[in-house]
Amino acid sequence: MRMTVIGCGYLGAVHAAAMASIGHEVTGIDVDEAKIRSLAAGKAPFFEPKLVELLTAGLDSGTLTFTTDIAAAAEADVHFIAVGTPQLAGEHAADLQYLDSAIAALIPHLRSGAIVAGKSTVPVGTAAQLAERIAPTGATLVWNPEFLREGWAVHDTLTPDRIVVGVRDGDEHAADALRDVYTSAVASGTPFLVTDLATAELVKGAANAFLATKISFINAMAEIAETAEADVALLADALGYDSRIGRRYLGSGIGFGGGCLPKDIRAFAARAEELGRGESVGFLREVDAINLRRRDRAVQLVVDALDGHVFARRIAVLGAAFKPFRDDIRDSPALDVAVRLRGLGADVVVTDPAALANAAAVHPQLAYEPLRDEALRDADAVVIVTEWDEYRRELDPVHAGSLVARRIMIDGRNCLDAETWRSAGWNYRGMGRR
Repeated sequence: MRMTVIGCGYLGAVHAAAMASIGHEVTGIDVDEAKIRSLAAGKAPFFEPKLVELLTAGLDSGTLTFTTDIAAAAEADVHFIAVGTPQLAGEHAADLQYLDSAIAALIPHLRSGAIVAGKSTVPVGTAAQLAERIAPTGATLVWNPEFLREGWAVHDTLTPDRIVVGVRDGDEHAADALRDVYTSAVASGTPFLVTDLATAELVKGAANAFLATKISFINAMAEIAETAEADVALLADALGYDSRIGRRYLGSGIGFGGGCLPKDIRAFAARAEELGRGESVGFLREVDAINLRRRDRAVQLVVDALDGHVFARRIAVLGAAFKPFRDDIRDSPALDVAVRLRGLGADVVVTDPAALANAAAVHPQLAYEPLRDEALRDADAVVIVTEWDEYRRELDPVHAGSLVARRIMIDGRNCLDAETWRSAGWNYRGMGRR
């Protein structure tokens, strides 16, 4: 099929490359000239495993092109809208200006029978308004929310765990176009759910709200465990054996971050307020508050381990990205902890396999070291805040102990084996652990 992907940020670039890899003829469109030049040269403007390989293959085969010219959309059968919907400055609601601009630019180039498929995360009710705007062109709007995990975005696009397509009453036939788009995934057994527009919009927000709640729940239990001298990791193991609960996402630590989950749950709650149902998701405010408190707790563990003397102490912070396999530092708990320690007067050095350039651009007051061992050298305390493999699996406690000034390890992700590190002479402290 001939298709466009409008908005070539994280979501759009991955979607365009993945669609081209399964045989569609794809044109990625974005107003950012530098981004388009980078993508057209086969260079991803962000770090995402396997994306460069897909870009290169699509560009080489001719199935994938990039442009800033919205007129390139004129001959396409399907148009995916993948622009960002960030948080409004000073508010919790979503900023839809980029979505509105993309639709306005696309409308003059829509032909009758074309499908516009929204993938951006939006407040419920947005799609119905957009459907009315494009109706005079003879095109049809459907809503096809994304469920990508950063670091696994290529995998999740090509082999999704479900495909949701929202349509207006009477437009059920439009879902067939999306079946054709995702024909390989549908043929392999991926569930294909056709819903109304509002339900499709709610699916993404509800999924993020549930995930954030589960993460914050175990972090709330960590707060109790710390006071009761219990171990939240063992508690999570015990809970995980309950088939109604499951162990996934019950890892206690410094909490979630990134460009999606925090702002999406805030926007979800803000929209519920607008609908007069704010009390239904009132718990999300506490979910957000618990998440932010864990960053405070990580800083306090460092202060306590250094007997309250943080000023001028060298602290190695392992991690800058909000999660491993990404270079994304948006709302990163890791960088937040580093900045807070620097604010207390500590000599903070941050290392990360992928995110240092992005971190330095936003927080130039921190020191950065690309080599892990150099970051550890002469450190008075070490804090793991992003669970990259080279920290949680490849870092040997004996070797690390030979580099640091003091063997103090604050495990902000509970990703290390406590007894292994303690037996190597480290003062190991986890989040909610004995």
